[in-house]
Amino acid sequence: MKIALITGITGQDGSYLSELLLEKDYIVYGIIRRSSSINTNRIDHIFSNPNLKLVYGDLTDTSNIHHIFASIKSQNPDMSILEVYNLGAQSHVQVSFEMPEYTAQVDGIGTLRLLEGIRANKLENITRFYQASTSELYGLVQQVPQNEETQFYPRSPYGVAKLYGYWIVKNYRESYNMFCCSGILFNHESPRRGHNFITKKITHTLGKIIRGETDRLTIGNINALRDWGFAPDYVRGMWMMMQLNEPNDYVLATGEMHSVREFIEKAFGYRGFSIKWSGTGEDEIGYNEKTNKPLIFINPKYYRPCEVEQLLGDSSKARNFGWEPSITFDELVRNMVDADC
Repeated sequence: MKIALITGITGQDGSYLSELLLEKDYIVYGIIRRSSSINTNRIDHIFSNPNLKLVYGDLTDTSNIHHIFASIKSQNPDMSILEVYNLGAQSHVQVSFEMPEYTAQVDGIGTLRLLEGIRANKLENITRFYQASTSELYGLVQQVPQNEETQFYPRSPYGVAKLYGYWIVKNYRESYNMFCCSGILFNHESPRRGHNFITKKITHTLGKIIRGETDRLTIGNINALRDWGFAPDYVRGMWMMMQLNEPNDYVLATGEMHSVREFIEKAFGYRGFSIKWSGTGEDEIGYNEKTNKPLIFINPKYYRPCEVEQLLGDSSKARNFGWEPSITFDELVRNMVDADC
C-alpha cells in the first residue's frame, strides 16, 4: 500500500490530489487545522473513505509536525515509500501584504519544519517530498516566457516566503540526497477555487448578478496578464513528478497568457452579457452593451502594493515526461461559470 501525506488537503489542490491518490489506492494522511467552523467542504465527498486519515496540525507548530511523522511511521512499520505533498500555505498574495510574518512562518519556515520532521524521524531515505512552488517567484519578470532557469524576482511577502521554501527544498536535496522536487505552478483554477481569488470572484459574483443578489462586480487590476490552467491537470503533474527516477524542479503552465479583462468578458459572455468598457484607470467601468447598465467597477483597494503585471510559463521540461494540460482557457472559464451560475 502506498502512503502519502498532504498538507493543505482542504484546499483546492489538496482536495483534487487526495481524490487522485485514493483512486490509485494510496493511504492518504491529510493535515487539517483546528477551526471553530467546519472547513472540510471540499473533501466531504471522500470523508468516509477508509484510506483517508485526517489529523490536526499546523505548519507553524514544530512539535506537532514531528509527532505526525512519528505517528505515520509507527502505524505503517513496513512502509517503503512515503510521498509528502506540501500544499499548505497562506496562499493569497494580497493577504500576504497584511499578514507578512504569518505568511513567512507558514510558507517559508513551515517547509523547513516538514523537512526537519522527516529527518528527525529518520524517514529521509524513503520519503519523496513535493514542494508547491509558484509562478509568483518570478514577480517582476526577467524574461518571457518563464522557465526553470529564469531569474526569480518576487514582488510580495507571499512570493518571498515561497522563494525560501524553493531554495530550502533544493538545499536539502543536495545536502542530504533527499528526493525533493518543486513544482513551479502557474495559476490554476477550478470550481473549487476560494472565493477571494480573482477568477472565482468573477464567476461567483456573476452568479449573484444573474440571481439578483448584487448589481456589480468590484475588482482591482483588470489588465494583469496570467497563464491560467485547470487545477486537476496540475495535481496530476505533481504526482507525475513524484514517480520519476530522479528529483528535479518543473514548471507547469499552459503557455498562454490572458488578462483579467478577458476572463471577465468571456465569463459574462457565456451568460449573455456583452461587456463594453468606458473610461480609464480607476474610473473605467464595464457596461452591459445591451442595456447600458454598469456592471464592473474598479476599486484601488484591490491593487497590490507591488503588482505583477504578467506571467507566462514555459513547461517544455515537464512535457518531456508526458505532462500536458487537458482543457483550453475557454473551457476553463466555461467550467467555472457553469458551476457558479
